[in-house]
Amino acid sequence: MFPSLLSTGYWFWPFTAGHHGADASMSVTYVKRYRMEADLTRRTIAPARLPAGYRLRAWTPELLDAHSEVKYLSFHDEIDAGIFPSLSTPDGCQQLMQGITSGTAFTPEATWLIEAMDRDGHREPCATIQGIKLDQRFGSIQNVGVVPYHRGQGLGAALVTAALIGFQQVGLERAYLEVTVQNVGAVRLYQRLGFRRSKTIYKSVELAYS
Repeated sequence: MFPSLLSTGYWFWPFTAGHHGADASMSVTYVKRYRMEADLTRRTIAPARLPAGYRLRAWTPELLDAHSEVKYLSFHDEIDAGIFPSLSTPDGCQQLMQGITSGTAFTPEATWLIEAMDRDGHREPCATIQGIKLDQRFGSIQNVGVVPYHRGQGLGAALVTAALIGFQQVGLERAYLEVTVQNVGAVRLYQRLGFRRSKTIYKSVELAYS
């Protein structure tokens, strides 16, 4: 899930229905998403180059808080926080990271953090990705997040590339992810990295009337 670079006016797929539950002030909007898959068996994936001042860090449990913080900063103002409410709060992101990393499907080899370093040597976590192993063939990319200030420098591509290499290292044949259709930049990025659309999904989001 790559954070949307589009304005909020383009977030939602335009299907809206009245909410018939107890709260009549809510409406339901449906967001169109693609499931995209990449074949890992017939390709050699070269590591992506990071700009000067950035570095990749492999997963260790000590980085859980940093991943959680970056996830929140990347997604809390984006459409994905409406689809997945856990992304909208720091506590929700912390719990999400704990759930991902404590499961038997968690794949450390496909889980990475990017840090930026300033002239004084201060390190700032700024991008995150997680991977899970669904079965003996498929890996699933989770929550590709880049903090807004650091976008547009190829960090998303570097994260996805590192995750795909990690899936190959543990013997997986295919990888998949989901992306919101209106996030055109993310869709194009994934296509450049070898992903192809395999399924269309609609996610419901509740909106409050103003």
